[in-house]
Amino acid sequence: MTTTEAPRWIALDGAVNARAVTPGALLRSDNLQALSDDDVRRLLDELALETVIDLRTDVEVAREGAGPMTRVPRVRIEHHSLYPDSGGNTDLEADTVRPWGPALDDEFAGEPPVVRAYLSYLRRRPDSIVAAVRAIARAEGAVLVHCAAGKDRTGVVIAFALDAAGIDRDTIVADYMATGERIDAIIARLLASPTYHDELVGHDPQDHAPRVGTMERVLEVTDETHGGAAGWLTTHGLAHDDLQRLRERLGA
Repeated sequence: MTTTEAPRWIALDGAVNARAVTPGALLRSDNLQALSDDDVRRLLDELALETVIDLRTDVEVAREGAGPMTRVPRVRIEHHSLYPDSGGNTDLEADTVRPWGPALDDEFAGEPPVVRAYLSYLRRRPDSIVAAVRAIARAEGAVLVHCAAGKDRTGVVIAFALDAAGIDRDTIVADYMATGERIDAIIARLLASPTYHDELVGHDPQDHAPRVGTMERVLEVTDETHGGAAGWLTTHGLAHDDLQRLRERLGA
């Protein structure tokens, strides 16, 4: 994707925020629970899907039940929650709640709430972010990263993978902001699920759209503290060989 290229949307019956970030290597989406048989065939045969990275909490996974991809032996599914184990939170809360822990709140007290929420993912679950990026680096086929809406948790993992691979910031931000084009459909889908309904009922979907400046600021803070996503990832355990493989796979 270049800075002027439209998002590569993937037309699926059971997801509304699916797109190819790097064709053949990196895909992203909202929840995969409702994929049709045709969707599964397309992901496997046309898009070379090999691995699914599910960023939802164990509570979300349990409430939503096993999705169709869990019945496909050739697809590896990895769960890497960005919240504490058994936290019960969802990515919808990034728009409205305080991040975990007073130390993080104090350190980034001047930042917008969504920026602080994203930074809390880095503080509390570096293991999950590194594991997700490692899986993207080591796969031979395509890796699909998803959460519930495919915006917040997915957005941070994708942005860090792209930044570490050397993709330009305008492209990274454009990919993050593209979710705004589908936000009405995303919220409608989530409202239909008891897992998310009570958090969303009565909300204006636009309140959950990605905000200009959010991902830019998260990456700026990472620059200031670790010299960028690559520095952050290697500091927290990503091998340099995996970083090189990531750069080769994502086209930098």
